[in-house]
Amino acid sequence: MQGLSAPIFDFRGSHQLPTVDSHVRDGYSGVTFTLAGPGVTAQAGHLPVRGDLAHIKLAGLYFVPHYAVPMPRVIGAGGAELRKAAQDSAEAIASLAAGQSFNVLDVAGRWAWGQAGEDGLVGYVPLAALEEQDA
Repeated sequence: MQGLSAPIFDFRGSHQLPTVDSHVRDGYSGVTFTLAGPGVTAQAGHLPVRGDLAHIKLAGLYFVPHYAVPMPRVIGAGGAELRKAAQDSAEAIASLAAGQSFNVLDVAGRWAWGQAGEDGLVGYVPLAALEEQDA
């Protein structure tokens, strides 16, 4: 049972869980793994990763405490400014047109952090500028 990633439980004689699970990988004992640097390249401003959070598609490529599955939204009527920070006075990165898709990765206060489209610019948009995406 040594080397298991989870304990083995005995359910009073009914059955025992297996002693090998999908998290135990033979042949890796004593091997050290290191992060050798980013494995993905992207145009400046197009990589949905910050110090505490990254898009789930970057799991295994970037080490951050949390990975997020995007919540698809669209920019509402009147459009919105994509900003570098979550404040009205922050520098505008781009103007997003009404109907343009925006993948929300984090929400804090009245701001959403995410990415325009699938591979667009990354930044902050006011929550009030976002609408549910039609199915």
